[in-house]
Amino acid sequence: MADDCIFCRIAAGELPAQTVFEDDLVIAFLDLHPIREGHTLIIPRQHCPWFEDLPAVTAARIMEIGQTLARGMKAEWNVPRVAFFFTGIHVPHAHAHVVPMHHDHDVTSSVYLQEGPDRFTLPPSPGQDSLARTALKLRKHL
Repeated sequence: MADDCIFCRIAAGELPAQTVFEDDLVIAFLDLHPIREGHTLIIPRQHCPWFEDLPAVTAARIMEIGQTLARGMKAEWNVPRVAFFFTGIHVPHAHAHVVPMHHDHDVTSSVYLQEGPDRFTLPPSPGQDSLARTALKLRKHL
C-alpha cells in the first residue's frame, strides 16, 4: 500500500466508498463524479501505478468483474453498450472505468472538447445518498 494513494486507502477501508464488489484481488466502487449513473471503478487491492504494472491474474479479474458489471448495467439501465477503459489521469493507481452508455459520446466529454484540457471541470457528484442507491442497484446483479 502506498500511504499517499487514495485508492490504496479505499481498498484498505480507511476511506469510505460505495462498494459494489470486493474480493482478495480487487474492489469495485462507484465513481464520485460519474459520467452516468452506475459509473464504477475497479481497482486492484495491490498498489500498481499503471495498467501495465498489473499482474496478469489481477488484470484478468478486473476484466471479469467488468464484464459482469456490464451485463448488470445493461439490464438495470436498458443501455445497448457499456464502456470499459483504463485510465490513470487523476490517481496513479491502475483503475478501470465501467460506464453504462446512454449516448455515443458518454465517455468523450463535449465540454472537454469545447473548453480544452486547461478549463475542463469534473461532472458534479450526485451526493452520497444517490450513490448509495446506485450501489444497491448494482449489487443485486453481482
